[in-house]
Amino acid sequence: MSKPVDVGSLKVGSYVIVDNEPCRIVDLTKSKPGKHGAAKARVVTIGVFDGVKRSFVKPVDAKVEVPIIEKRSGQVISVMPNAVQIMDLETYEVFETPLPDDEDLRSRLSEGVEVEYWRIMGRTKIMRTK
Repeated sequence: MSKPVDVGSLKVGSYVIVDNEPCRIVDLTKSKPGKHGAAKARVVTIGVFDGVKRSFVKPVDAKVEVPIIEKRSGQVISVMPNAVQIMDLETYEVFETPLPDDEDLRSRLSEGVEVEYWRIMGRTKIMRTK
């Protein structure tokens, strides 16, 4: 799920979809309009799930897709070798999500710990412990 937004209204730290992958904007530069064209924006992003650096250049009035991020709370049911089983605290549904890449966050995961997870475009990622 996403919504269209003008490139000119993007800010550093916000999220955008690049190559069908949700990404966080880390750098944004806008050029002034010249003699033969409109102002352009150069956007540098890092993927939320894969950590890959992506960039694009578009006119400021062009549209880009911004992902709708669902921030939810859950409780860790079990920690497996390469996945974590989480129960949503509102709907009580149980699902599996991959272990986070951050070693500090990974060490704090244990049974019964409450976590904040993000659901973006049908995929989930554990962001922090509560």
